Amino acid sequence: MAAIRSLVDLCIDAVADEINGKLDDCTLRSGIYELPPELVDGVLTRLTPLALQKLQDKWPLEFGRTSDNDNDNHRQSRKRKRNGVLDAAWYNLYLIRWPPCYQKPNNENDSDDDWQQMYWERHLHDCIEAVAEIALLPSFDGSIGEIEIPVCILECIGSNNHIIKSTPCCLKFSYHCIQFQNYIRNLKLPSPLFITEACDLLQCSRLVSLEIQWIKLNEDVGGLCKLLHRNSETIKSVYFIHCKFALSSIDAICDSLQMKGLQQHGVEHFTIKRSSLFQNDSSPMPSGFASFLRFGKNLRSLTLSDAQLGRNFARETLSCLLDAPTSISSLDLSENNISGSFSRLTWKSSSSLRALNLRSCGLVRDDIYHLKHTLLQLPNLQSLDLSDNSLGDGIRSLIVYFSEIISRNFSLSDLKLETCDLRCEDVAELLEVLSNMKRPLNLLSLKGNHLGSQFGSSFGKFLCSGVSVLDVGYVGLGPSGFVAAAKEITKELDIEYIDISNNFGRIEAAQFVSIIISCARKKVAVYARSNSMPAEALSVISQGFKTAQGKLKHLDLCGNHFSGEASRLQMQSFLSEYETHLRGHSPLEISLLDDGNEPCDYDP
Repeated sequence: MAAIRSLVDLCIDAVADEINGKLDDCTLRSGIYELPPELVDGVLTRLTPLALQKLQDKWPLEFGRTSDNDNDNHRQSRKRKRNGVLDAAWYNLYLIRWPPCYQKPNNENDSDDDWQQMYWERHLHDCIEAVAEIALLPSFDGSIGEIEIPVCILECIGSNNHIIKSTPCCLKFSYHCIQFQNYIRNLKLPSPLFITEACDLLQCSRLVSLEIQWIKLNEDVGGLCKLLHRNSETIKSVYFIHCKFALSSIDAICDSLQMKGLQQHGVEHFTIKRSSLFQNDSSPMPSGFASFLRFGKNLRSLTLSDAQLGRNFARETLSCLLDAPTSISSLDLSENNISGSFSRLTWKSSSSLRALNLRSCGLVRDDIYHLKHTLLQLPNLQSLDLSDNSLGDGIRSLIVYFSEIISRNFSLSDLKLETCDLRCEDVAELLEVLSNMKRPLNLLSLKGNHLGSQFGSSFGKFLCSGVSVLDVGYVGLGPSGFVAAAKEITKELDIEYIDISNNFGRIEAAQFVSIIISCARKKVAVYARSNSMPAEALSVISQGFKTAQGKLKHLDLCGNHFSGEASRLQMQSFLSEYETHLRGHSPLEISLLDDGNEPCDYDP
């Protein structure tokens, strides 16, 4: 039987319903402020977003003021309590509409989350997405601000028929932009069609982050520069995706980011991805972009990925960053053909750079030779990605680099060399040098280099060096490679993530997985997909559960030969052992069967 609600609760519901239906009733609102604070708090938690916003906007300064006899601590306590009730109300409204995207912090004093701001910002994002579906139709020819917001979105914020009749403009996109522009900090515009009108509709916004997509024409850049200039005092992050820029447009964009009256900007993150700059290998860097780099004292990350950079542009970018007093910590030039950019480059020591991404940059042996001199000038570099470059025996220059920094206090911890056409003997020598570093490498990925079964011994030895994350998928280990690797494991391992997928390891791969599970000192995730393991591999792996002592957190065996009646029985036994393993330990995620979208690797 449902509990009988108190008369006070029923009254609070009635008051809240009245407010939700009559947002502009000033008499009703003024009456709310006459209620005891405890009743007001109950009403707040029952209001729709629009009603709560209206009530909060008209909140009188004297509301909640206590008598003169109350001390300051008591007044402050009441104020903190009401702010907490308001924040809780916005938090609940957020989760009701978008469950469960965020979790409320356990300790509110340690959190700067403003749930009211987050609510209306995401509401505007939903409006933009809905409007874009109409605005991007070839048949559309009108003002974006006049497009009507879908009823489902209006209902979410509490717009009922009475409100729509009394305020018909609330149906339009422009109304929502103007009403809630003060709450938007991060703006994503999916089309240049939005830029000009966004600049007019968001005149009072204070953007912190702006993402623009699909700019193709020079005439779109004018409105963009106006929007950037208006927010130049607050903007920290700028992202351009799927855009085409003339070099003059880059200059205009960078000039618009300069703070008013100052020859500097406050941008911390600048990104151009999957875009193109109209230039060739000999084109100089735009002067505006050069100034942007030189005066970017707050610049933390620069991403020019898949931007069709010319060799000269890339070289001058690197020179500017090392000459300028920036604090840049992350540089991403991936997916640009910039082979030759590192020659004839005068390098100065940079203590700020922490991450360098040169994935798929067309680098060859000579580039790595010149890059080695660069790396020696970056003592605090922590992450280096050279994947998808045909390095070949150019890796030997990296071996020299690591040999030279062994005695220095360098902090490189993450190294990615995926699909680099490396030879087994060179990789074996590299691993030997890395094993002698003062601090063990945190992450190493050699995925996609066909190293063969002879790589197994070096692989097993390196596992014992203290590495935490290791990816050797698609390296061609085969059964004998896994056997050789297993023989080298003679102590507990610090591994926390290992991927040995697509190595045609058969039952030997299962035996190796069992050893990893048994020897891991910390909680480990093991990925062994598509290794042509037979059904009996499950019983082999389950033996590792008995000594794992709760240290296995994820096991992925998808894409192996687990089918038929024999496999079904083996799987039942495996899952039984798995359930036994769970008792008294944290939950284990396990994947045994494919979703059908990925082919099994039954062949070497």
